[in-house]
Amino acid sequence: MMSTPTPKQMTAIEITTPGGPEVLRPVQRAVPQPSDGDVLIRVDAAGVNRPDVLQRRGQYPPPPGASDIPGLEVAGTVVEVGPAVTRWRVGDRVCALVSGGGYAEYCVAPGPQCLPIPENVDVIRAAAIPETFFTVWTNLFQRGALRPGERVLIHGGTSGIGTTAIQLAHVLGSIVFATAGSKEKCDACRRLGASVAINYREKDFVDVIRRETNTAGVDVILDIMGGDYFNRNLDCLAPDGRLVQIGLLGGATTTLDLGRVMRRRLTITGSTLRVRTVEEKGALAREVERNVWPLLSAGRIAPVIDRTFALTEASAAHQRMEAGEHIGKLVLTTGGE
Repeated sequence: MMSTPTPKQMTAIEITTPGGPEVLRPVQRAVPQPSDGDVLIRVDAAGVNRPDVLQRRGQYPPPPGASDIPGLEVAGTVVEVGPAVTRWRVGDRVCALVSGGGYAEYCVAPGPQCLPIPENVDVIRAAAIPETFFTVWTNLFQRGALRPGERVLIHGGTSGIGTTAIQLAHVLGSIVFATAGSKEKCDACRRLGASVAINYREKDFVDVIRRETNTAGVDVILDIMGGDYFNRNLDCLAPDGRLVQIGLLGGATTTLDLGRVMRRRLTITGSTLRVRTVEEKGALAREVERNVWPLLSAGRIAPVIDRTFALTEASAAHQRMEAGEHIGKLVLTTGGE
């Protein structure tokens, strides 16, 4: 059976100007061409993530050389491969981490940043894997060095990052505490594996952590907030505890008593994923494939999908994300699957 020729034009979602969700507009763009180490993917689905919202607002520009089209993760079929690509062939079903370009019918991805769609995982869920699972693995398990039996506090437990982190930490043997903003969301955190879910609108998470751990504290905190959460997080950490900062929704500045860090031997770290090199992301992809893919294929963990939208409804997906009502991931579909 002959493969269908790749078209010259595609539908993509463009940020017409920095602003609200309404600035996301469907446009016609030229289909991108893969370079030596890249593959071209016909996109069936693309994940929506918080950095996409920040980019749309003009607060998180794409790194040099990246597409101006938003979207950091896709799933679909390889339709072209660069001459330096050895693992992938035309027709392979993959999901991929990209630096931009995901909100489109076709997307270029570096070969090392692609992974086979896990067995028993559909393309919608596959599109919701790369950004969150890569982020959680590198931050919670590499930088935070979370180990079985340790206690971990995950803020934003029903976000894409949160639902991923709760499941991975729980299935790998840690004791999970999570924060969320409603009873419904707290119930969802517990279903995913959190031993304790804290409604931050009703209770002080510091008080709950102290009570539930008999003042011992937690070993690791994964935080998306920053700002005034910073010192409250330090209040929750046990001696030798690790705070991993991956978001700044509450602000980028704070004050710090360095004596507290020294006396309790605390580690404060953090990272971003988008600006790392292809080599670094490729190494991370291989580690995620070794450690996480068997769990996904066996159904022990799974991306939580809140809702899907057609690609041309990207603005509606951003509206839902900014409303803060979603539990899990939002995904755009092209109608190709």
